[in-house]
Amino acid sequence: MKITRCIRAIACAVALLGGATTAWSAVTQAEADRLGKDLTPTGAEKAGNKDGTIPAWDGGLTKAPAGWKPEQGYVDPFASEQPLFTITAENVEQHKDKLSPGMVAMLKKYPQTFRMPVYKSHRTFAAPQHVYDQTKKLAVQTSLDGLTINNFNMGGYPFPIPKTGTEVMYNHQTRWYGGYNHCGDWLPTRFNGEFYRVGFCEEVYQPTNMDRGNGPNDLFFYFAWYDAPSTLAGTVYLVHDSIDKTKGDRAAWIYNAGQRRVRRAPNVAYDNIDDGTEGMRTTDDHWGFNGPMDRYDWKLVGKKEMYVPYNAYKLGDSKLKYQDMVDKGHLKSDLMRYELHRVWVVEATLKEGMSHVLPKRVFYLDEDSWMVTLADGYDSRGNLWRVYSEPMIQLYDVPLMIQRAYMVHDLQNGNYIVSNVDNERPQPAMTFNKTGKFADFQVDAIRRKGTR
Repeated sequence: MKITRCIRAIACAVALLGGATTAWSAVTQAEADRLGKDLTPTGAEKAGNKDGTIPAWDGGLTKAPAGWKPEQGYVDPFASEQPLFTITAENVEQHKDKLSPGMVAMLKKYPQTFRMPVYKSHRTFAAPQHVYDQTKKLAVQTSLDGLTINNFNMGGYPFPIPKTGTEVMYNHQTRWYGGYNHCGDWLPTRFNGEFYRVGFCEEVYQPTNMDRGNGPNDLFFYFAWYDAPSTLAGTVYLVHDSIDKTKGDRAAWIYNAGQRRVRRAPNVAYDNIDDGTEGMRTTDDHWGFNGPMDRYDWKLVGKKEMYVPYNAYKLGDSKLKYQDMVDKGHLKSDLMRYELHRVWVVEATLKEGMSHVLPKRVFYLDEDSWMVTLADGYDSRGNLWRVYSEPMIQLYDVPLMIQRAYMVHDLQNGNYIVSNVDNERPQPAMTFNKTGKFADFQVDAIRRKGTR
């Protein structure tokens, strides 16, 4: 009996560290009852930290600044604040315990220009009440068997009290955002600061925001198209994504304006390179991480306090021109804002027999929103290669937290790309709380999208 108990204990420990081979049951009702009490409705620690440098969550930011209008873009509610201090290459060792290896590497690679202005922390995340209600229901009904998710319905976080890295990543991938439209720009940038603009628009709808009922395994419906440069303009993607890839794969189609035909696009996943990114971004980099998780083992390292890009409203200032934002190797540092927050740390290690350009990745997910805010990517020799930064803002009128931009820095050649910026686009460049038409996300509609 003692031997049996020991074997079971070892098996559970291995599954917890490796992340994906043992069936995990939903949490108990007693655990779920903590949501909204000592935990926030989405599972974060409600209290602040002992030092008072991370505040308690008090409901988040749900009111726009006085006089705000959507055509202004999302103005900064903290515009009057000044940095508490700035982390530079000279003082990085004093703050290293609260920095990702990627941020340390950026400070050392660009000692004269890259710095991290640290501001007062604000826990601005908030979501609609229906998300909180659905999360509490899912907590006691949703379970995980390897990568198979059971008894999950969209509209909330399935694992607000996670036990594995896989559960944390499922929270990120299935988080509620409803439906939205956005036209923004990508700025592939050379090490010397030269860049060009790639225009990219997307319409994304979760089943909760479609005009008719859909399959129980539907994650989102996605249309995206390029409107610049001319070599890419008119190329259209259509994606039907699934929640549980063990029950149905992602389906994708592409319309090529030059060929004027629609074809299946089987490679819109994993480390396929996105057009217009100069090789600097893979498909599963979008949103911090998206798509199938079967090529990696997911280890939940734990939770820690870190300086992460947060409440980055300054970055979206519609008065800024791209030329004034770009620097050599990175965006200009004074456009960024870093705050101290608790993050979940998840390590992804490539499984034996699987392939990916990044054999190891480490993700840092905000405890309040469950969104990837920083990530580090390692090459086949174990060297830190790519540094990812996804500064976040709270959309106070939705309410919803989003990643304001996606940045990928190549530490080897000095190139980088900034995606999802819209400073030079007519405002509002993004609209949320939209309802999608199921008929508009079918294969026979993609040609109309490409030629209109």
